[in-house]
Amino acid sequence: MSWTQRIGVGLSALATLFFVADAIGKLVQAGPVLQSTQELGWPATAVIPLGVLLLVGALLYAIPNTAFVGAIYLTAFLGGAVATHYRIGSPLGTHVLFGVYVALIMWGGLALRYPAVFVAALRPGNA
Repeated sequence: MSWTQRIGVGLSALATLFFVADAIGKLVQAGPVLQSTQELGWPATAVIPLGVLLLVGALLYAIPNTAFVGAIYLTAFLGGAVATHYRIGSPLGTHVLFGVYVALIMWGGLALRYPAVFVAALRPGNA
């Protein structure tokens, strides 16, 4: 395994751990998670379904054969987080764009782990 692939594995692991930790917080309905979710305008009844959806995405991303699909799925999930924070007027650099930062780590890790996938995606005729 090359050093770039090792960095990709590390970035992917970091993103996966973030998603799993966030999902677990939602699934066990931790007090701060319930409070912050409601402050974002979501009802408390949405916390467990959001946790399940997030855990599904994290598992898809963690499995090598489904990592690309998982990254697409989680990008959509993170887009919802960005939209939610923007809607309530959260600070741009720290809250609104946090989902973008996580997505960059996630996609960067995937690109370093599987560079051929990105070459094929960007130049379909060369696959």
